[in-house]
Amino acid sequence: MWILFAFGSAFFAGITAILAKIGIKNTDSNLATALRTIVILIFSWFMVWITGAQHTINTLNPKTIIFLVLSGLATGMSWLCYFRALQLGNVNKVTPIDKSSTVLTMLLSMVFLGEAITGIKVLSLFLIGAGTWMMIEKKEDAKKAIDHRWLIYALGSAVFASLTSILGKIGIQDVDSNLGTAIRTIIVLLMAWILVIITKKQSEIKEIDKKNWLFLILSGLATGMSWLCYYKALQKGPAGIVVPIDKLSILLTIGFSYFILKEELSRKSFGGLILIVIGTLLLLI
Repeated sequence: MWILFAFGSAFFAGITAILAKIGIKNTDSNLATALRTIVILIFSWFMVWITGAQHTINTLNPKTIIFLVLSGLATGMSWLCYFRALQLGNVNKVTPIDKSSTVLTMLLSMVFLGEAITGIKVLSLFLIGAGTWMMIEKKEDAKKAIDHRWLIYALGSAVFASLTSILGKIGIQDVDSNLGTAIRTIIVLLMAWILVIITKKQSEIKEIDKKNWLFLILSGLATGMSWLCYYKALQKGPAGIVVPIDKLSILLTIGFSYFILKEELSRKSFGGLILIVIGTLLLLI
């Protein structure tokens, strides 16, 4: 079942990137992240209430709480970097770099979680890394060539996403996955709104039109579903396999960016995408 949850996470994560890209087009990325997190918080606690997981709160130990908080902080940083990168760069450039966290996560899971190193994993690491590099190497178009900051934010997103997975894996071992997701969301929400207040962007809420509101809410719901599936899969399955499957959301994201946002995909990038998919599927053997 954890494999099905991992694929479910990938599906909803892919939809999230496109909905968020449209939703933050005319909205400050930090403010958009803060507003989306409200939707996710409501959704995640609703799921806690449905499953009755709220009754297990008093069983949480200090270690679990610490790692959930750290995981939430890492998630918040990853999100802030990711959505800023999406605002500055094209989806089909930002997403591959963000998904490169797969390689780092697999390495960290071997070191800190003691997950086995096999020939298949080594080959998968090579294919995923090579595929990601091929997609990153795509040249900038003239419009985006002026501002390369999206690359820095995308790299930051990948690093913090990897830390999120490792810290989250440790933090949810002794807690209901829905409750763990809900608690982490509180941390992300606090981080996002503190940054919004510091940058004084809260006044821009009134400038958000109905279309952007709709896509922000939809992206929040999609993220909530992705999170619930992801941490359920992470609780039962090895991080070194769950994370790569989750990153297959790149297929859906790239497809949407090509057909809906009309972003170009070169032959080299397409070849890199194929390597990433092959490397990920090898992990299921």
